[in-house]
Amino acid sequence: MSRHFAVFFWLGLAFGASPENIAGRMRALHVPGVSIAVMEGGKIAWTAGYGDKVNPQTLFQAASISKPVAAMAALLMAQNGNFTLDEDVNAKLKTWKVPDGKVTLRMLLSHSAGMTVHGFPGYEVDAPLPTLLQILDGGKPSNSAPVRVDIEPGSKWRYSGGGFTVVQQLMMDRMGWAFPEILQRMVLGRIGMRRSTYEQPLPEGMRENAATGHDRNGNPIKGRWHVYPEMAAAGLWTTPTDLAL
Repeated sequence: MSRHFAVFFWLGLAFGASPENIAGRMRALHVPGVSIAVMEGGKIAWTAGYGDKVNPQTLFQAASISKPVAAMAALLMAQNGNFTLDEDVNAKLKTWKVPDGKVTLRMLLSHSAGMTVHGFPGYEVDAPLPTLLQILDGGKPSNSAPVRVDIEPGSKWRYSGGGFTVVQQLMMDRMGWAFPEILQRMVLGRIGMRRSTYEQPLPEGMRENAATGHDRNGNPIKGRWHVYPEMAAAGLWTTPTDLAL
């Protein structure tokens, strides 16, 4: 995880901390920019941006915070009768099937489906992008292993970005829409998250005020960021203010 991801969600440092303390931590951790939203009594109390070219409207890659937002859409779809939490997802998957066992949506969302692939490294902005089916089966140009069941579903908790990629395919199969459209209609638009999107790559019109990723030494990432076709697992671009909603 690049350092700007980690600090973006490090909201705890804001409470009782002066801007000078935040700036000091940024220097110590080689972090060029931080965006913060603070909530009090269930409402946004204040927002701020610190460092180079960061303000409360600056977009950041949300990394694995993409998962609970995607899960909200999946749960709404279950509530609306598109599938149930405890049926075999293969009953509703059309374009791909889980090959190695009965897996339910409840298991996938709770990281207890016994599925492989912990996380995804993403793709450089000029690299060929795989389809979701290529990612699920580990086919080129995918840079991750196939998503498979290798322990008994429901037997233990084990973090799996691969499992959330199965959820992404399930939601797309049921709705017949692109994944960013599903999330826009079911979560982002309803909540009022106007500075958020699951579109990958990031649309041209949103790039100017988007944070550049940096490594642990503070060096910019080639191409500014990576692209994540594994949208449910890692594809959300957002701001702390939008997340606070």
